[in-house]
Amino acid sequence: MGPRSELLEMAAEMTAWRQDLHQNPELGYAETRTAAAVADRLESWGLEVHRGLGKTGVVGVLRGDLGDGPALGLRADMDALPMQEESGAPHSSRNPGVFHGCGHDGHTTMLLGAAKHLAESRRFAGTVHFIFQPAEEGLAGARAMIEDGLFERFPCEEVYGMHNWPQLGFGQMAVGSGPMMAASDLIKIEIEGVGAHAAMPHRGVDPVYVASQVISALQSLVSRSTNPADAAVVSITKVEAGSASNVIPRLATLTGTCRSFRPETRDMLEAGVERIATGVAAALGATATVTYSRGYPPTVNHPEQTAHAGAVAAAMLGEEAIDRSPEPSMGGEDFAFMLEQVPGTYVWLGTGGEFDLHHPRYDFNDEALPLGASFWVELVESRLGEAAAG
Repeated sequence: MGPRSELLEMAAEMTAWRQDLHQNPELGYAETRTAAAVADRLESWGLEVHRGLGKTGVVGVLRGDLGDGPALGLRADMDALPMQEESGAPHSSRNPGVFHGCGHDGHTTMLLGAAKHLAESRRFAGTVHFIFQPAEEGLAGARAMIEDGLFERFPCEEVYGMHNWPQLGFGQMAVGSGPMMAASDLIKIEIEGVGAHAAMPHRGVDPVYVASQVISALQSLVSRSTNPADAAVVSITKVEAGSASNVIPRLATLTGTCRSFRPETRDMLEAGVERIATGVAAALGATATVTYSRGYPPTVNHPEQTAHAGAVAAAMLGEEAIDRSPEPSMGGEDFAFMLEQVPGTYVWLGTGGEFDLHHPRYDFNDEALPLGASFWVELVESRLGEAAAG
């Protein structure tokens, strides 16, 4: 059990690809170098390649040698984060303020490794669509590819995604049915008071004080309005107000995020933010204007595809290495848009490591590259091998 020998033999090659991507990170919808490198490699291995979906996305099409069968979509994200890297690795980012701090360089490389191996063997029936997606980090690249005709041009019976997960031990996987990642929404609250001299607060309405009361009251949405058996997050992450120590400003602005799994909880949070912000502000003599923007939907895995992915992972790594009931993450993931269109599942690959995703010292664990690529190969040959046998 473990990674395939053919993929282990590709470890050094995949590591070189991954570290090159890491040194040359690109933000969402600007992945021109990355997309070109992906497309050029796919073409060199004989895949049918389509560029420019969702602006910078790439799809590689590979047909098996065992006859007709269904089509699977395998997705990897390509974009980096607007962060400064502090890993100190020899292959650190050469682009100041841009950093592969979430491991998308590893995701791209693992799918490339699987594509190369499958292009050489083609031991499956039907078609594999290798989907290299731009702009996962908050810019909805999955939705952009779908709106650009992804599933009309490349119909898929099933679609699969994988993310590295440092919290899981190396060589473990989490494969769970139902919600895996949360809906991710944005909040902006503009509070208008009355400006005044800081020494004469009675002559104004202090929006900073009002903002502090709004922040506190919003937490009741989780503690008192959310079903205790459910999960939700309301986080105000940015407060902007004032320009001088002796001036009570006229305006204060709060921004933050809401996370949830259930549609009814999401609806409650949206209505609750509006009600609390406007009500608290009014009670204190100010006004509040709320903008609630719905972002990524929850990532919800489908039972049949999850069961199959779990069986493949267990056959490869051993049942003891597979968490089939993982605790869902409150993070967001735009693979959710693909799962709304096509049945499939989203799995986590344990990579271990000292630093979590989005930490400035994070670096993808290259030892996981053969594992992830092997999972993709096993999934295709198992799922589409069944089609050939049937």
